Amino acid sequence: MATGIRQTVSAALMSRWAKPAVFVAALLPMAWTFWLAGTGGLGAEPIAEGVRQTGLWALRFLLIALAVTPLRQLTRVPALARFRRMIGLFAFAYALLHVLTYVGIDQFFDWAAVWKDIVKRPYITVGMGAFVILTALAATSTNGMVKRLGGRRWRALHKTVFAAGLAGCFHYVMLVKGWQIPPFVYLAVFAGLVALRLAWASPWRIAVRAGRQPIFSRSGGD
Repeated sequence: MATGIRQTVSAALMSRWAKPAVFVAALLPMAWTFWLAGTGGLGAEPIAEGVRQTGLWALRFLLIALAVTPLRQLTRVPALARFRRMIGLFAFAYALLHVLTYVGIDQFFDWAAVWKDIVKRPYITVGMGAFVILTALAATSTNGMVKRLGGRRWRALHKTVFAAGLAGCFHYVMLVKGWQIPPFVYLAVFAGLVALRLAWASPWRIAVRAGRQPIFSRSGGD
């Protein structure tokens, strides 16, 4: 039965409509934020709320992108990998919107004030660091860049997505005032995703996937 479910899910994910559906779904938070901005639904401080919402969605999409591989491994549905690049690019798109809202609408492109904020406020420094990493990853996400950089260098570069995720979570933790639970929930989710990746890459797990016991293992009466 489980195999049948996996086959059905895989067929749906491989359909011609799957990617367009995910693309449209990923645009909905952006459309909703613009709607709220245009109708006065962002509260008493619309610019600050706009910055906050775009930043949250950037972090959410980044965590979703990081969750694709563990979810694919746990469910044994390889078709999930089709959406990882798209989701990652949406994380960058929302991060770009987040930065543009801050730089353009909040600071009116006053680069001196922006630079002063980056230097003075650690949470902005950390957030900008995450944005720089995401920019590099987005710029090298094409198949052409994979060939140009070479597989090994490209993979090494794209592993920095974990640094971006950690920086994004700490940016949120440092941003809020006082003790608030939501930022630590995001940080816990990130830590859990990293733990899953490390567990899956452990020598014992690799040996199990290869159909053999590792040299040093706990078995039977050991």
